[in-house]
Amino acid sequence: MIDVHAQSHIANIDVSPLAAPHTMRIGPDGLIHVSGRDCGSGRRIRHLEGENTLILHDVSSSYLEGRRCRLAAFGHSRDGKRGKRQIVFGLLCAADGCPVAVEVFPGNAGDPSTVASQVDKVRKRFGIGRVALVGDRGMLTTARIREDLEPAGLDWISALKTSDIRKLLREGADGAPAPLVPEALVPDAVAEVTGPDFPGERLMVCLNPRLREERARKREDLLKATEEALEAIAASVRSGRLKGREAIDRRVGRDANRRKVGKHFEIDVTDGGISWRRLEARIAAEARLDGVYVIRTSLDSASLGPEAAVEAYKSLARVERAFLTMKASRLRIRPVHVYSEDHVRAHVFLCMLACHVEWHMRQRLAPLLFEDDDREGARAQRNSPVEPARVSERAKAKADTKLSPDGLPVHSFRTLLDDLSGMALNQLRLPGHDETLLCVVTAPTPVQKRAFQLLGVKPDQNVPIRLTGWPAVAGLENP
Repeated sequence: MIDVHAQSHIANIDVSPLAAPHTMRIGPDGLIHVSGRDCGSGRRIRHLEGENTLILHDVSSSYLEGRRCRLAAFGHSRDGKRGKRQIVFGLLCAADGCPVAVEVFPGNAGDPSTVASQVDKVRKRFGIGRVALVGDRGMLTTARIREDLEPAGLDWISALKTSDIRKLLREGADGAPAPLVPEALVPDAVAEVTGPDFPGERLMVCLNPRLREERARKREDLLKATEEALEAIAASVRSGRLKGREAIDRRVGRDANRRKVGKHFEIDVTDGGISWRRLEARIAAEARLDGVYVIRTSLDSASLGPEAAVEAYKSLARVERAFLTMKASRLRIRPVHVYSEDHVRAHVFLCMLACHVEWHMRQRLAPLLFEDDDREGARAQRNSPVEPARVSERAKAKADTKLSPDGLPVHSFRTLLDDLSGMALNQLRLPGHDETLLCVVTAPTPVQKRAFQLLGVKPDQNVPIRLTGWPAVAGLENP
């Protein structure tokens, strides 16, 4: 049974339909079932309605305490938590970033191995006409596209790895020019090309000049740091502290490759010393692709334009925000303390469900939050999707004045919830009437009134709730 709490009376919400006993179990299909009914299969989701629908997919991990869970395994930790077993979970979000589904995998599962089950989930559970799955380059690899997405008839949006981008620099066998000439790219513009190595795909090439400058600066810093390490080795050899070719080789292998730029040096080690030089041709070849990235998609231009394809791929950042909400907020998906497989899946599902509710609350409460609630205004601040995201003038005004357009104080989501928690249901005992209690709701502040208005909640302020009997913890009754 569900206890009746003060919050339901303050918000004037009828929770009696939830008071009936329910049972929850994990079915053999991995879905949550309540009272024998499936909570997700076959239901239409408003965020996924339409014939052409984008679905964002990404994976993350969470570490566990204990060893008994069959899903727990050592793997690539996205938490930076070493020495802990973990689980991997894949999150599906609508194009606007709203979480709609989650699935749990063993902790040693690689990103590409999670794609097949998500394809089946999208097709069978959501019942959408035409679906395009958006995933990063490490997940939607060429193998997964050929083996999982194409046989299922799903469209997709992803990006090329650097090794695949280099294929676009090669000239054709018949002397045809290379599909990609980095020197001819226009900064912050989107150029659409095709390549013989990627038949049936549209390739959107972008050049980010800020990223190009940053990578060039970082490469030069790493090259200089590696040269300083090599000079330190040479000094040790000259002073006699480091002797022998094998000892010098071990030191070079340890220090020269630490910054991952050893491939740009030609190092000659002898029994009596060490010498090196930069491979300028290799450095220049790598520098050609600085700031260049390529978005790939199977969608035709009539369904998705070049700039819209870039925007769709960049919207994967919204999935990262959902992960951040589940991990760093009060939802606390990590660490996982339950040990059975069913309990772990239920724990992750409930965290996703809470994240879904929080997403909707943030959307409605945006005018009172330090969030940009004017997406069109923010989009108008830039001329191309390659440019960095910017905030609207309305969001800047809220950040500068710390006030909403209504003149109310602006909050973070957490502080606004703390402010709303000030609403209380006070129990009053009248003198001479020991068996009679009056419950009076705290008068809401202007911020609380506005928040309730945005949420569509109408607190009952007119008629106080009268209780008989003491104590009155459960079973509140109206007069």
